[in-house]
Amino acid sequence: MIRLIVGNKGSGKTKTLIRMTNEAVAASSGNVVCLEKGLKLTYDISHKARLVDTDEYEVDSFDALFGFLAGLMAGNYDITHIFVDATLKIGGRDYEAFAGLVDRLLKLPAAAHVELVFTVSCDASELPERLGEYILK
Repeated sequence: MIRLIVGNKGSGKTKTLIRMTNEAVAASSGNVVCLEKGLKLTYDISHKARLVDTDEYEVDSFDALFGFLAGLMAGNYDITHIFVDATLKIGGRDYEAFAGLVDRLLKLPAAAHVELVFTVSCDASELPERLGEYILK
């Protein structure tokens, strides 16, 4: 399942992601992973979640992000949730390329068992229409 937390800067996306991550850690019997650009969430995310700095792995495009996420899911069948903060800072501001990432992730077998949540810093109207069904209201 893919869900998008969409809003302009300062709208509370990261706070929502932190809350959702910590709730997932408390409820999940598997592993929870949180990806971010830089280590800003170290003290906000439960120590039981795996916090990963995408800069350390040179994840700097949507293709690289897809490969990283696919590798995580292929290598660990116990992952139940993956949260990605600042998605457009990681992959770029190309909304169509982001939609392509979502399309590719939906085709992975693990996508049926892993909840993927992305924060996207833009107005929902800027995203391709096909992503509308994934936006959290």
